[in-house]
Amino acid sequence: MPFEPVQQEKLSHGVIRQIEGLILRGILRPGERLPSERELSERMSVSRPSLREALGDLQERGLLTSKAGAGVYVADVLGSAFAPALVKLFSTHDKAVFDYISFRRDMEGLAAERAARIASDTDLKVINTIFEKMEAAHQKRNPADEAHLDANFHLSIIEASHNVIMLHMMRSMYELLREGVFYNRTIMFKQRMTRDALLEQHRTINIALQARDPAGARAAIEQHLDFVETALSEQQKADNNEAFAQRRLEHESSR
Repeated sequence: MPFEPVQQEKLSHGVIRQIEGLILRGILRPGERLPSERELSERMSVSRPSLREALGDLQERGLLTSKAGAGVYVADVLGSAFAPALVKLFSTHDKAVFDYISFRRDMEGLAAERAARIASDTDLKVINTIFEKMEAAHQKRNPADEAHLDANFHLSIIEASHNVIMLHMMRSMYELLREGVFYNRTIMFKQRMTRDALLEQHRTINIALQARDPAGARAAIEQHLDFVETALSEQQKADNNEAFAQRRLEHESSR
């Protein structure tokens, strides 16, 4: 018979499963500090020995890391997603930039479509809250803040699609974007007309999501990333033209 004796689960195993789930679902993020041992044991209603056993297991498996005198943190589980040699290759070839945008168009279009269908009301509130922050940052004209919120907005849509594989894959991709591996995102938020267009595009995405319109959400994402692709292409051409103009000026000045 396919039955085995029922054994009572150790409390530490329950702690492990709960923290694993929070990391898997993207609620606990890489670099995030866990509450103190005392606070965590109280919140989870477990003894400190059981908590320490669980945290020790998670640290051994590389999900958590301990910093002397600073506490326990979620490990940088995304750090090894791409080998350093591949990251360098991405940063030195224009093809990687446009392939990256194409990949995002496909993945985020799917995520937006899923989010419009299956996201909870709370998921949609998170997305709307971030968009409201984008509106406020737009008035302050801080390109770095707008670029940061732009990433958070897109990641919140992926989170709302409730596909954990897509979530961690796209988080890894966004880390490379934040580090400027593909392109300097803040440049796009320094130009007034581009900034205005980007905000309106995000507004359209948000409206479609709040209306639970899967086709509209996907189309809005695709149109937004088409705009990003065109803007980057034009920026590259402008940069190349400026480089040649500088050389002409130097040559003319030396004559």
